[in-house]
Amino acid sequence: MPATKKNSLFDINSILHKMDISEKQSFAELGCGNFGFFVFPLARLVGRRGRVYAVDILKPTLEEIKRRAKSENLPQVSTIWSNLEIFKATKIETNSLDGALLINVLHQSQKKIEILRETVRVLKRNGKLLIIEWKNIDLPLGPSPERRVSLDSLKTALPKIGLNIQEEFEAGPYHYGLILIKL
Repeated sequence: MPATKKNSLFDINSILHKMDISEKQSFAELGCGNFGFFVFPLARLVGRRGRVYAVDILKPTLEEIKRRAKSENLPQVSTIWSNLEIFKATKIETNSLDGALLINVLHQSQKKIEILRETVRVLKRNGKLLIIEWKNIDLPLGPSPERRVSLDSLKTALPKIGLNIQEEFEAGPYHYGLILIKL
């Protein structure tokens, strides 16, 4: 597998390995950010007959992802502009994705449940969701402690919106990770 762009916060390949991704599947990184750290490794895992949606609210971010996908000959990558806080705003069909990723997204919003509801909407039954967020400990970087998402509060809320925890793990020195299954 080709090397991925270096991200010192995560071992992206080992995290994605936990998701059991196979060719021809469809995934979305919701709130993908400028570099698409997970978009491009995902695209290689699903192959040319799979689909990866890079979703963000910042149009320049999506233009950068689109340029890189074209230069790396990854036609399975599509960009979608969306506000994840609005139910049904994301132009992805309901119950259509094998998996979705929310990497350092929830702490950026006051509407965490709305983002999670929109994410659950696009997942197929038994689809997987990967959430990675900042740990609630004193850290030398990251968002202020009051913006961080408590793992315990997340674990309490997730079953109420149709998600079961499959795995909880350390996603690096500063982050926790959850793999969830849509019921």
